[in-house]
Amino acid sequence: MPKGEKVLWDISVYESEKTEKAQKEKEATEDGKIGDEASILFFGGKESGKTTIICRFLDREDIPKSTIALEYTFGRRAKGHNLGKDIGHIWELGGGTNMTQLLEVPINLTNIMTLSLVLVVDLSRPEVMWTTLEVLLRAVTERVNQVVKKLSVEDPQIEEKLKRKAWSRFTQEHPDRGLIEPSLVPLVIIGTKYDLYQNLDSEKRKVISRTLRFVAHNYGGALLFCSSKNEPMMTRTRSLVSHLVFGTTLNKAYIVDHNKPIAAAFGTDSMQQIGSPPIADGAIGQVQARSPMELWKQAFTSYFPQQTTGSDSTSEDPAKDQQYAEPEVDNMRAQKDEELARYHKLSERRARERAMGAGMGDGH
Repeated sequence: MPKGEKVLWDISVYESEKTEKAQKEKEATEDGKIGDEASILFFGGKESGKTTIICRFLDREDIPKSTIALEYTFGRRAKGHNLGKDIGHIWELGGGTNMTQLLEVPINLTNIMTLSLVLVVDLSRPEVMWTTLEVLLRAVTERVNQVVKKLSVEDPQIEEKLKRKAWSRFTQEHPDRGLIEPSLVPLVIIGTKYDLYQNLDSEKRKVISRTLRFVAHNYGGALLFCSSKNEPMMTRTRSLVSHLVFGTTLNKAYIVDHNKPIAAAFGTDSMQQIGSPPIADGAIGQVQARSPMELWKQAFTSYFPQQTTGSDSTSEDPAKDQQYAEPEVDNMRAQKDEELARYHKLSERRARERAMGAGMGDGH
């Protein structure tokens, strides 16, 4: 890694930690009481609705803007008269699948025991849904495992503690206790833009809803569909986020009819109720899969071939985004771009002249 890039990365980590520390100190001195703290990380595809959910949860009327890298904010909730306030540290990872290297900031040694993960997917774009799920879930799982491994040096029981917390969200009699391995950190998948999704034909909605149910349940997580244009759905979404951040009562709804907005709380779904992957009976024996996840991947992508390029392409240039406009910097950038273009033209002309000169010399 170039030296300059390392310095910028260190500054980014330092500023994030300083922001959290300042907020903690403020709460510690306010009313002389200290509240509980928890962290939550929103991540998902570009323009999937992560910022909208956060703003609605915090009752902010800001017009959501695309998050390019990593953003931090916080929420507070009063416990009661003369008591401290609970603090929710809220992180949002932008960039779709392109910014996973930033996960080491919001998933760290100090918050792993109180962290929750919210993966936001656009229900109206099944053609990028599996790729988004696969890349991001792998990245967060690897980061969580890295943190747990580091912490286990001082606390050999840390992984076992997290596993007990994960299984506490299931009943002792749950039939899938021997079939799944819950995420060490609570995971929720929120499917957004239900208003667009409901216009898909019934069979497509059935495949999407059952696949998301499987992925969420396989990670011991919860699944919720919502739309920013439907207030009851947003109220249910805010309630779920509040449970993760402030420990408020969880609505254990179980709605799995693919013709309705799905709501499957932690531990309410099961493999038997989800059913088999949507593969034709005659083709099951021909499918090569080493795990149930691979089987569902092959089934889903056979219905919805995944795009290799699109809105998550790394070719997009954040410097051209108007929300980050800086006139002085942009003018200097434009000047340098013009100088570079002139240099390229001059270099090409000289190269042609040399080539022509060499050709004439060969003719002699």
